[in-house]
Amino acid sequence: MKLASLKSGRDGQLLVVSNDLDRAVAAPDIAPNLQAALDDWRNLAPRLAELSKILTAGQARGAFDLDPADLASPLPRAYQWADGSAYVNHVELVRRARGAEMPASFWTDPLIYQGGSDSFIGPYDPIAVASEDWGIDFEAEVAVIVDDVPMGVPVAQAGQHIQLVMLVNDVSLRALIPGELGKGFGFFHGKPSTAFSPVAVTPDELGSAWDGGRLHLPIFCDLNGEPFGRANAGVDMTFDFPTLIAHAAKTRPLCAGTIIGSGTVSNKQDAQNDAGNGSALADGGVGYSCIAELRMLETIQDGAAKTPFMSFGDHIHIEMPDADGNTIFGAIDQEVVRYEAP
Repeated sequence: MKLASLKSGRDGQLLVVSNDLDRAVAAPDIAPNLQAALDDWRNLAPRLAELSKILTAGQARGAFDLDPADLASPLPRAYQWADGSAYVNHVELVRRARGAEMPASFWTDPLIYQGGSDSFIGPYDPIAVASEDWGIDFEAEVAVIVDDVPMGVPVAQAGQHIQLVMLVNDVSLRALIPGELGKGFGFFHGKPSTAFSPVAVTPDELGSAWDGGRLHLPIFCDLNGEPFGRANAGVDMTFDFPTLIAHAAKTRPLCAGTIIGSGTVSNKQDAQNDAGNGSALADGGVGYSCIAELRMLETIQDGAAKTPFMSFGDHIHIEMPDADGNTIFGAIDQEVVRYEAP
């Protein structure tokens, strides 16, 4: 089934959405919002699935035509948003661009940080930033939502806690990040509000593309209407989602509704092995899931980055079609705008 949140208050109104994303029906008799459904997922998920079947049959009372612009992120806010960096190719490229060696432990011990989860923005909401000088970038990722995960869960059992899958635009302010990391205390200003896809889907909706830990489909990124990235989320993912979940739960349980992100989807390609990264779409490669990765490759190859970060008025579109070309999660479709203080 596919679930969404209609913009309403802080936590939205839970919607069950048709597979083609054209129709939806509210589910107030089951749960007022998605977080409430996740809190009692074992009992409420079957009822939501039954409503999904009724909607598919065209028999759901109160069903209506869905406008994705009316949607918040599936969880408009969450108790926890923990984003990994599962594509170590991306991490390696970052370090190569600044002449730093890659610690061997990065290939065996996952990287993960805790992001702000109190103010996610909707998939069609603008990205409001106060200054272009902050290095505005998108990051296309996959994320999962879990039910209650016990502390110390082993990797072999962690996958059973994955209940929903969605896409992410993990907005980054690249010019602010180096100074923050230099303090040795992690991201804060460099990671503003994140956006997620219009719908979150249960893993069974993904068919053979979902292997229990990875989603084997390309994630489409179009920047200002031009194709920018088509990297496959199932390729070069060093740490799968069960591994990330187990890592996050090493010293504490994870509350139902915790979101675990994959980090920027990044593929290597044989044609660019000496650079350590996939090539541009125009050169027959899969492109990039963020601007920073292209800039890092330019730095490695040419000594300096030439592609600019995003400016006010720029537009990013992130989507994942299935093997037949049908959208799975709907699109994250956002414009960068100047923040105006109230």
